[in-house]
Parts: sequence; C-alpha cells; structure tokens
Amino acid sequence: MTANGGVGRDEAAEVERRARVARGWDEVAEGYDAYFVPRFAPWLRAGVDAITDGVLPDGPILVPCCGTFPEVEPLIERFPDRELVGIDLSAGMVRLARSRVEGHPQVSVVEGDAATLDPQWSGRCGAVVSVFGLQQLPDPEQAVRSWLAVLRPGGRLSVVYWPSKTEDDGPFAVMADVVRAQVPAGDSSWEGRLAIALVDAGGVVLRDAELSFPMTHADAATYFDAANRAGSLRALGIARGDEFMARLRDEFLEKAPTGEWTHHPRARILVVQR
Repeated sequence: MTANGGVGRDEAAEVERRARVARGWDEVAEGYDAYFVPRFAPWLRAGVDAITDGVLPDGPILVPCCGTFPEVEPLIERFPDRELVGIDLSAGMVRLARSRVEGHPQVSVVEGDAATLDPQWSGRCGAVVSVFGLQQLPDPEQAVRSWLAVLRPGGRLSVVYWPSKTEDDGPFAVMADVVRAQVPAGDSSWEGRLAIALVDAGGVVLRDAELSFPMTHADAATYFDAANRAGSLRALGIARGDEFMARLRDEFLEKAPTGEWTHHPRARILVVQR
C-alpha cells in the first residue's frame, strides 16, 4: 500500500499479473488435464517418490501449484491417512482438483497464491511436493524458502520444475526459439541460486539432479495447439491476441519436423530436508 492508503504501482502490476496468469490457466484447465497431465506423469511420480524413501514427521502434506491435483493419487497410495492439501491460483484448476478428490475427506484444495504459503502452515507440515509450478512463479527463491518454512524438523521438500533450457532439440526447444524471437526471455538466474537459498534457510539438500523421460506428440501442429489452447502459451495468447499466435504457429511449424515427434525433455528435481 502507498502512504495515502492506495495501491502502489508495483503492487497493482503484481495483482494484474496474477489475474492474467490465473485467467490463462482457468481457460485451459480441462485441456491441460487431458493432454499434459498424462505426459508429465513420470516426473510427477518421481516428485512424490522423493518424499517416501524415509520417515516423515507428522503433519499435512502440501502441494503448492497443484493444478488439477494429479499428485493426489500417488500421495493417497503412500499416505492414505495423511491430510493432503492442494493450493492453486486458478479457479478453473481448483474446480477440477476438487472434483478429483471427492470421496477423500482427508484431502482439500485451496484457491490461493502458492508463491508465499499462509503462515497458518508454518512449522506444521510433514512434506511439500510441487511439480512444474515453480518456474511460473515471480520469485522462485522466495517461494521455496516459504515452502521450506512450513516443514517440521525432518520434513521434506520435493520440487520438480522446468529449467530455462529443457532440451537441445524437440518441440520445447523449437518453441523457445520461436517465442524468444518475439518475446524477451525472463531472468533465469534464480535457477543457480535455488539450492543456496534453501541451505541458507536451514535446509539440507538430499538430491539435486536432472530427470528426463520420453514424451510423444502426434505431430508438431498437435503440440503447438495443445500448448496454445491447453498449456503455458495461453497467457501469451491472451496478452498478444489470436493473430500473433497464428503467426507464431506458422513459424513453429516451419522449423518443426513432420510426423510423430518424440523427445526427452529434462526437468530438475530438488529434494531438501529441514
């Protein structure tokens, strides 16, 4: 807030940014769940597995940036009696997530900003798991510090995210080249500081590694249309409009191979114990 009680320019810009991001994910929730969630499943399971190879302290397991909450099935398998809480900014994602967890009274979904967790969780949780949400947040370093702070001593944080470079070729790489020719890349220097930030906040890094699995798309057009209508490109489409996205699609298809497209993108996993 400003001195006169109004909303400052930076705060207003952040409110607008959050609203634009939420709207983008609201519009794609069902398509994202149908197209990308099955393809992201190996990384998701690895993120959940990372909190199961030791004894967790008591307390809830939080899933910030839960999206449609596909983490809930493997978490229930491993922790059937544990309180599980998903948190997401997008009302559309939360609606689908709540539908997914019906019949499981120990599971709840909260609509809210996962970038800084509510102080009510501070020092209470057994684990935090987040898969493919961190790279979308405005301050990833602050986010992971916030996530670490909710853990009890001995609690575990498992974070899987897409780094700025996920592959040397393949649709993710081609898309990055096409988009960056039109839209400047954001600051990715935080990637090199994440582990340091977590250690400085009292964490012990148990694992810091790449995770690569195969992913297949019917063809380049199928992938682009999925990313545009059901994925991370939707916010750009909202901001730039349909004509811009049509030109982007043409440029992408010019650079892409024909036929079925299989690639092996690399995500990063960080596992930290408090």
